[in-house]
Amino acid sequence: MNSPVNYQKILEIELKKIKDLSRKPKLLLHACCAPCSSYVIEYLKDHFEISVYFYNPNIYPENEYYTRLDETRNFLQNFPAATKIDLLEGDYNHEEFLSIANDYQREAEGGKRCLECFRLRLERTAQKASELKFDYFTTTLTISPHKNAAVINAIGSEISDKYKVRYLMSDFKKNSGFKRSIELSGEYGLYRQDYCGCEFSVRSGNPV
Repeated sequence: MNSPVNYQKILEIELKKIKDLSRKPKLLLHACCAPCSSYVIEYLKDHFEISVYFYNPNIYPENEYYTRLDETRNFLQNFPAATKIDLLEGDYNHEEFLSIANDYQREAEGGKRCLECFRLRLERTAQKASELKFDYFTTTLTISPHKNAAVINAIGSEISDKYKVRYLMSDFKKNSGFKRSIELSGEYGLYRQDYCGCEFSVRSGNPV
């Protein structure tokens, strides 16, 4: 489903408003991996005080989870930013993911299983953002050309209302964002996985 909404334009309007503020707002950025984070952080670093939240109980197997976490940590340590970018790690409980995914094992990629996975991760990010008094939260997920930005933004907006934390609309794949993430992956020698994360995406050969 292609949305007629131009989320990149919405993001640009929001960033213009932020530029006029007397301080940088605090953004909690849900990150799925280092490559997807790279461009998003490069793009947003001058507008926000960013903290990265690595909450991905969907990732399988466990060693893949820690590979992606370590790669994210290494990238943040090496990426030049005026303000230090903190890394917050959520709980890794794969059973929590399976509890919401098992009923949708046979769903095609992008179906109900993926929607429930997006919701789980975005809701936990919003909870953490509210707890730590961040001004905004968002996710790197929209950088993928295989993920529907309209669906992700709809979930983020709904959760924003629930937790009273502003959700930053995005479609980070726009303006060659995905292409830039590949370039940055090469510059920093980042590990790029070839499947989205869970065991169901491995079986289906789902690209990131």
